[in-house]
Amino acid sequence: QVQVVESGGGLVQPGGSLRLSCAASGSIFGIYAMAWYRQAPGNERELVAAITSGGITNYADSVKGRFTISSDNAKNTVYLQMNSLKPEDTAVYYCNVETRSVALGRRNYWGQGTQVTVSS
Repeated sequence: QVQVVESGGGLVQPGGSLRLSCAASGSIFGIYAMAWYRQAPGNERELVAAITSGGITNYADSVKGRFTISSDNAKNTVYLQMNSLKPEDTAVYYCNVETRSVALGRRNYWGQGTQVTVSS
């Protein structure tokens, strides 16, 4: 059983900051990458930022320069530091963990999501 748990969402004013955390636990091994996705009402889920176990990062154009993804491989944890938040960043943020192994192939695990609301 694998658990992926996010935390750190909430309500923040435009221009403010939030830090999201996501921890993966249980029978998980072979983590290849961890990522943050978001989904606003009426929109499809979109990639926000990703980081591989080797530290390679990727960001959506809309968050470059404002968001920073980081990870602690020893703790199977990923973080998303969000600065200069805008109302359009309002969404449910989901953590994704991708594992790759010879035995199981490629698998994806999702958290339950955490709400981020940017509003004055």
